[in-house]
Amino acid sequence: TSAYAGGGFTLGAGYVARVSSYNTVDFRGSWTPSGYLRLESEFLAPRLFDRRGRLSVVGGWREATQVGYYGLGTAQTSSDDRANYSFRQPYASAMLDVRPTRRWFVLGAGVEFSQWEQRPGEGTYPSIETVYTPEEAPGLGGKITYLHTQGTVALDWRTSPGYSRRGGYYGVTFHDYSDSDDLYSFRQVDYEAIQHIPVLRDAWVISLHGRVQTTDTGDGSEIPFFMLPSLGGGSSLRGFPSWRFRDRHSLLLQAEWRVIVNNFLETALFYDTGKVTDRQSDLDLNGLKSNFGFGVRMHGPAATPLRIELAKSNEGLALVFAASASF
Repeated sequence: TSAYAGGGFTLGAGYVARVSSYNTVDFRGSWTPSGYLRLESEFLAPRLFDRRGRLSVVGGWREATQVGYYGLGTAQTSSDDRANYSFRQPYASAMLDVRPTRRWFVLGAGVEFSQWEQRPGEGTYPSIETVYTPEEAPGLGGKITYLHTQGTVALDWRTSPGYSRRGGYYGVTFHDYSDSDDLYSFRQVDYEAIQHIPVLRDAWVISLHGRVQTTDTGDGSEIPFFMLPSLGGGSSLRGFPSWRFRDRHSLLLQAEWRVIVNNFLETALFYDTGKVTDRQSDLDLNGLKSNFGFGVRMHGPAATPLRIELAKSNEGLALVFAASASF
């Protein structure tokens, strides 16, 4: 997959080494002609605690050269407001998911250490510091080190997060981003619901997805613009460019009618709608941005290695190539 959303056509390679019956070490990298780069390794232990737990330890380096920024908000911004920025980010993380009863109930915990160095943008659009001020783009030019901890409580009875025709997921994830200088510390809560409804013995599937993200800062803190909740791109508002809308809070609603062609191929009609807001109280159904489209997916029993979609919004057409499920 791409080093970062919006990177464009990606070349990648990887190597997996088995270190025990089930545990693996994965070395992978990706590069785009626009200069996006990711180098990463992962240790995966998928069957801990009598097959009730899954541990992932990841370390890597990521950089992106022309990420789009359009200002804050939904109604206040235009696609003509785009400026580009770049960043470099080394990171290391550990994630543990546990099913205490081997059934639907899931507990997750994670910790990540990362450093974001925001830099001038490249590409055909102007660099961000020539268009926006630090008031319009908090954290502009910053070099910020985060200790990110998170915890999840969820019910999950899907076949697999990577591909499922039935079941659902209902979860809440709590994030704490602690800045070493305490200038950009904040908290975030993600509320997410997914439901797959099979029709005609799985010949059709109605898939529904909703997500709300809210953030909160301490006294005197700001949230860097590149860490704000966002909408746009191949897994949210698919008819808009990646990172098209950003603000302190976000709402996303998605619906798909999936038609199963065979065990490896399906098509889908989809509709996405959502918004970002400065105030949590404005997370309502007024002023939503939306798009619709059609897609084709190649999939296996538990993964979606290729997803191709064409989406239409009021800002034009967008073509999506992805190596993961839409939700």
